[in-house]
Amino acid sequence: MTKNVDAKRQAIVFSEKEEQSFADLGISNSILEILKKLNLENPTPIQTKTIPAAISGQDIIGIAQTGTGKTFAFGIPMLERLGKLKGQGLVIAPTRELALQVEESIKKLGQPLGLRTAVLIGGESLDRQLFHLRKKPHIVVATPGRLIDHLKRHTFKLNQVNVLVLDEADMMLDMGFAPQIKEILDQMPTERQTMLFSATMPAAIVRIAANYMKLPISIEVAPQGTTVDQIDQEIFIIRGDERFEHLVKVLNTYTGSVLVFVRTKHGVKTLTMKLKALGQRATEIHSNLSLSRRRAALDAFKSKRERILVATDVAARGLDVNDIELVVNYNLPDNSEDYVHRIGRTARAGKSGKAISFATMDERKEVMAIEKLINKSIKRTEFVAFSRERSALAGSNNSSQVRRRSFSGKPFVSHKTSGAKQFTSRSADAKPFRPKLSASAAARRSHPTSGSGRPAANRRPTGRPTGQPFFGSAVSPKFKRDFSK
Repeated sequence: MTKNVDAKRQAIVFSEKEEQSFADLGISNSILEILKKLNLENPTPIQTKTIPAAISGQDIIGIAQTGTGKTFAFGIPMLERLGKLKGQGLVIAPTRELALQVEESIKKLGQPLGLRTAVLIGGESLDRQLFHLRKKPHIVVATPGRLIDHLKRHTFKLNQVNVLVLDEADMMLDMGFAPQIKEILDQMPTERQTMLFSATMPAAIVRIAANYMKLPISIEVAPQGTTVDQIDQEIFIIRGDERFEHLVKVLNTYTGSVLVFVRTKHGVKTLTMKLKALGQRATEIHSNLSLSRRRAALDAFKSKRERILVATDVAARGLDVNDIELVVNYNLPDNSEDYVHRIGRTARAGKSGKAISFATMDERKEVMAIEKLINKSIKRTEFVAFSRERSALAGSNNSSQVRRRSFSGKPFVSHKTSGAKQFTSRSADAKPFRPKLSASAAARRSHPTSGSGRPAANRRPTGRPTGQPFFGSAVSPKFKRDFSK
């Protein structure tokens, strides 16, 4: 069995120096003609490695970043398999936007051949989805939650599915969809082809492969954390209260489409309003918006009616917009791996792009984690402002140069430059700010019976152990499902 697996692995190895065409991958003439009409001649590395093995019916684990052509890597073999074996194909995606993007791409391939599709996502009318399901679609694209909703309503059954694709599997697990994925896989027919695509390979995906896939072939076109070479990456070291000021300067420097990532939904809304107040053509997208508003925002951004799209990480994957000149990380992502997905929205289809990230002096660890992941140092531009205390200290020492520690932790001598304004943290000798207490508050703080009217030693115990919440019982740790069971 090991020899067979090794032989299969060797069969998919190819020399990236050799230029290959779609005609070399065993694709039928009808689909080749469609690819020519779409002006697609040469496959991407993930397509070159995946398509021949997938057409033969092998289970696939594909590790590749977004924007590498994964949709056609599984879409073309799915059309080939369904054309020969009939049955139904199912693609599960983590977000509504990604599901719509996948369905749109597959329709470009299959619509000239009479392909029928259906999208099952939250936020859309059930009646509309039932209408498409009654037409017996060849391929269904769904998010996990809405798919389970249809399964429980018995409006969709999995017994005809013989090709299953889990797209952006690591993102689905990060979003907490592991129980739903397990529930879906448990109801799937055993005789099927399964293709799993992910940007990373966490342990949970390994368990899925072990329990639900048959001798899967692992295909990795680039190590996880690899970024596109055409992206010029830069980090601005700034003060946190000057993010917006720097963003405005950046927006005035670049003239093309700009995607701005903000950590929270409230932050997205606030920043969009501030940009509009300055006369900028900006729109927003986050999970609090209805599906129709999210679609409208994406359409406006794609059509260039809006120049700036402010978004949470809901747009980090599955957003296929051409000609995004600049990606700005207004806030660094909570997960360093999301940095790769964020900046991957620019420099697509062989074009170049720019990525600028804002970081403060206390975010050194986050920046180092990102650099470790992508295995390269990111160019830094440090803005340092001398506070009044710093300037006074410099004057008392009769020195025109003040020694401080750089963002990387190494000491260096800073000085004024002719470029942008420079900023630094306050002096270590400066006294911390303490708010002035009122007379009554100061009296309560200094009195031994502060607050209760009784000495602390005589106060009645609350009967509550240290660390226990005041209301209700202590929160139990989050339950994690184990696919190995």
